[in-house]
Order: sequence, then C-alpha cells, then structure tokens
Amino acid sequence: MPGRPETDRPGRSRSRGRGRGRGPLRNRGRNRPRVRRRERGRFAADAALLLTAAAFALPLVWLALASVDTEADLRVRVPSSISGENFGAVLTDEITFTPMLNSLLLCGGATALTVVCATLAAYPLSRHRSRWGRPYLLTILFTTCLPITAIMVPVYGLFVQVNLIDTLYGTGLFLATSQLPFSIWLMKNFMDGVPVVLEEAAWTDGASNLQTLGRVVLPLMGPGVTVVTIYTFIQLWGNFFVPFMLILTPDQLPASVSIFTFFGNYGSVVYGQLAAFSILYSAPVLVLYVLISRRLGGGFALGGAVKG
Repeated sequence: MPGRPETDRPGRSRSRGRGRGRGPLRNRGRNRPRVRRRERGRFAADAALLLTAAAFALPLVWLALASVDTEADLRVRVPSSISGENFGAVLTDEITFTPMLNSLLLCGGATALTVVCATLAAYPLSRHRSRWGRPYLLTILFTTCLPITAIMVPVYGLFVQVNLIDTLYGTGLFLATSQLPFSIWLMKNFMDGVPVVLEEAAWTDGASNLQTLGRVVLPLMGPGVTVVTIYTFIQLWGNFFVPFMLILTPDQLPASVSIFTFFGNYGSVVYGQLAAFSILYSAPVLVLYVLISRRLGGGFALGGAVKG
C-alpha cells in the first residue's frame, strides 16, 4: 500500500528478524573456543596441583608405612604385618629421649630469646619514624640472605676463644642470633597493625613504654607473636649444621644431629627405625602447632577497640 512505511514491508521485516535470530548463534560459535581454552587451563592447573600434592604426600606415605614394617626399604609398599619393633628399638635414652630433651632445651631457649629480642627491637622501629628506619630494615633483611656456612669458620674460632664451644647455651645464643633478623622484620609488620591511639590512651593514664608494650600491644598482636614463635621454633628444630659444628660431646647432641647416626653403619641404613625416629622427631612441632592453632585463627581482635 502506498501509505505503509518501508519498515512494515514483509520482506524487510523477515530479513531483519532473521538477522536478529542468527546473532546469538554466531556469538555462541565464537565463544566455544574460549570455553574450551578455559577448560583446558583449569585441567592443566588441576593436574599440576595433583602432581605437586603427590610429590609431597608420597614421602609421608612411605614414612608411615616404613615405620611399622620390619623389612622396610626405599620402596613404598604395604607391610605384610604391622609391627611396633621399630618404635621399640628407637625409644631408648641414648637414641631418642636424651637427644629430644637436648633439642627442646636448645630450640626452646633460643626461640624464647629470639621472640623477646625481636619484640624489643621491632617496637621502636614500628612507632618511631626516622629516615634511617627503612635502610636499617633492608640491612636486617639482607643479613638473612647470607649462607650460614660462610660464617661458621669465624664463628667457630670465636667460640673457641670465648670458651663457648661444646655448650648448649652458646649454641642456643648463636641460633637465636641467626634467626633474629627475619623475626624482627615479621614482628615489625605485625606491630604496625596495632593502632597508636590505644597506646596514647595508656600513656595518658600514666603507663610507661614497657607497660604499654606488655599490656596493650602484645595482647592485641597475639597471633603475630604466635606466628613468629612457630616459624622460629621450626627453623631451629630442623637445623643440623650449627649444632653439628659447635657441639662436640655426644651426650649433648640434639635430635637433629643424632638422626645422622642411622646412616653410615658400613653403608647400611635401617629404614624402619629411621622412619620411626623421624615420626617421633616431628611430633613436638605438630603438637606445638595444634596447641596454638586456635590463636592463629582468631586474628587481631581490634574491632570496637577504637571508638569516637
């Protein structure tokens, strides 16, 4: 009809309707390669994670199976009969109890000394701003990059001169010193999260700096102190080289060094007893983590502490 617009013509409306209907189909065809790429990427990531988990789980599985197998070797296999002879053989004063006690005294004392010194050093670095603060922290962090083997020769000579060689307290002092730089860095970062307003309120009430640190700052950064404590203790507990060099008497050797006795008996290794001792050696670290894991999940309870 002459009065009908061009958009109302049947041919035009059908062609436009077809074009609109084909648009989503074309987009779907284009999106299929992207979806396939995403699926391939997820599959590759999952496979890599599974391989990594297997690489960590396989030694643990061997450790658990070999500890109850009297004929254990380097193969991962289910024992024909479960036996506790390996644990009975290593649960003696000479093999387990005395070295474990030495390790607890050595690592526990060094950890306590490290945490106390790191707290006292991190407090002024966190609260007093200076242009030398950042270079000082970077210098502290750089000292953690130095390999311990590079300084053991002068340290050994120094310990001989000051009569600290073959002593648990001297070895613990050096272990605490070696862990102190990174502990200061960690403690300072946790301490920065505590508001200064709370300390100013305590100062108004007449508290000193040490009282503010002990009664206000440390209770609020409990999870941070816990993290530093666990990290320091784990690093010291597994340290082999320093006690091996500085302690000479066999009765004072910690468990990290006494485990070396399972290797080298005319080239033979008692794998079952080695696995049993390794499980006992790992138990204190696991118990420590379980006991204080609740504080790790608590976070910093600062909500509502500062009110206007």
